[in-house]
Amino acid sequence: MARVLIIAGDYVEDYELMVPFQALQMVGHSVAAVCPDKKAGESIRTAVHDFEGDQTYSEKPGHNFVLNADFEGIQGEDFDALLIPGGRAPEYLRLNAKVIELVQHFANAGKPIAAVCHGAQLLAAADIIRERRISAYPACAPEVTLAGGLYADIDVTEAITDGNLVTAPAWPAHPAWLAQFSKLLS
Repeated sequence: MARVLIIAGDYVEDYELMVPFQALQMVGHSVAAVCPDKKAGESIRTAVHDFEGDQTYSEKPGHNFVLNADFEGIQGEDFDALLIPGGRAPEYLRLNAKVIELVQHFANAGKPIAAVCHGAQLLAAADIIRERRISAYPACAPEVTLAGGLYADIDVTEAITDGNLVTAPAWPAHPAWLAQFSKLLS
């Protein structure tokens, strides 16, 4: 089974962290959830993003999520795959040099990377999506395009795989996104 690293932060989207964290463990993978400047046993706050007919998603407080690994000392070589949840966390996580180095490690090694929603902001900041078909929350389409990616405008329940990258627009795509990621993990 695979060793999967999840990089998260405060105000990560609740479902986009909780569901993959639990589902990947359920099928036997080892999952380490980390956050810069936090240690195992510490919590991060999450937010629930919902689609209620407004011009963009609404945001509500989510659960507190307890991290199970320390960010300090994490080495990409110790993991087989990377998962990047969305929400507001990616917008500031992309400013952390070690986070960018980790994302680049997984890309350069050809290891599976799953990103959902605003997680594409980390892929773009790491400069790993040139000429790759990438889905994301539609508001991230300009960032994908400016980073040289080919924005895939797919239904909110769909996901797309391009080589080692599996991306999706938001949490309603979990069945497709996690199924495609699982295929790369096997």
